[in-house]
Amino acid sequence: MADSTAPLSPSQDHPVYVVGGGPGGLAVAAALGARGVRAVVLEKAERLGASWRGHYDRLHLHTTRRLSGLPGLAIPRAFGRWVSRDGVVAYLETYAEYHQLDVVTGVEVTGLEPVGDGWLLRASGGRELRGRAVVVATGFNHTPCVPDWPGLDGYSGEFLHAGRYRNPRPYAEKDVLVVGVGNTGAEIAVDLAEGGAGRVRLAVRTAPHVVRRSTAGWPAQMSGILCRRLPVALADRLARPVTRVGVPDLSSKGLPRPDTGLFSRAREGAIPVQDVGLIDAVRKGRVEPVAAVESFEEGKVILADGSRIGPEVVIAATGYRRALEGLVGGLGVLDSRGRPVPHGRRTARGVPGLYFTGFTNPVSGMLRELSRDAEKIAKVIARG
Repeated sequence: MADSTAPLSPSQDHPVYVVGGGPGGLAVAAALGARGVRAVVLEKAERLGASWRGHYDRLHLHTTRRLSGLPGLAIPRAFGRWVSRDGVVAYLETYAEYHQLDVVTGVEVTGLEPVGDGWLLRASGGRELRGRAVVVATGFNHTPCVPDWPGLDGYSGEFLHAGRYRNPRPYAEKDVLVVGVGNTGAEIAVDLAEGGAGRVRLAVRTAPHVVRRSTAGWPAQMSGILCRRLPVALADRLARPVTRVGVPDLSSKGLPRPDTGLFSRAREGAIPVQDVGLIDAVRKGRVEPVAAVESFEEGKVILADGSRIGPEVVIAATGYRRALEGLVGGLGVLDSRGRPVPHGRRTARGVPGLYFTGFTNPVSGMLRELSRDAEKIAKVIARG
């Protein structure tokens, strides 16, 4: 641990700036503080944890409370095994207070530039800040992404991205199409079906792996942790019989079993769907899987199998972009899909002192891995 009373070199006179006041950014700041390193968190929203505040009402963590706490403070048992959205927000607020984190809200960082042995941050209001290092933690779910579907502009029904969905009340008795069968799309479809929507269809492009969130008290997250370091082919083989026993074949309902391995897909970024009601909803016909969306035409949605349907509402659970191009696009640290190549304690050649956290979605649990990354990043920075 660094000696916080030791004199600082010129480069150490400046704080470490953490860009983003979500779980990843707060975890890094706390881990740095525990090592005597001054950290300042810059959050563009008016309150920390902004992305969590904007999630739909029903949301609970798919990872257990015990494996989701950030460094230095466990999530209270009173929050339950599967912590709610509001519980996560309350925990983040408590976390920042407990660790006495320096969080500055309402400040958006718009550019980063290496200067000498540190970094220059350009921010809203004409601010120019000098930091000894920078940790980018702006989040996995940053900017809503909607495919460029032909004819979408002329669609006469209601269209929204899943990031704007809150609860099923506005859609009572309505015919709703949810596009995308990731965890968000699956849970929103179930929420609509249970909340009184007249009809709920779920557009599926690629059949997902569906797993029980917990089986006989054993959380799926633990299986992800145990298998994460195994060879992918072996992990796929181990997962196959477990999922076949635990999850019924829904092929006759339009949701076939995938023909690829669970961990192979996870490595490509397709995390399995944690079942929070989807299996029963599909089995009972309350959620109807349909083919992928191809286009929109005269108030209708054209599906990949050629069928035309006329939902009153389309909710696009089509994911998010990291949106890092404006911040670090000129530094050569992004891949062809806009994701940072360095991650955690690793930095890219030629840009020392620039770290990224929270831009992966591991089967072992994002919050767990954010915590582990925070400790590793803080250790490297404190040593430097």
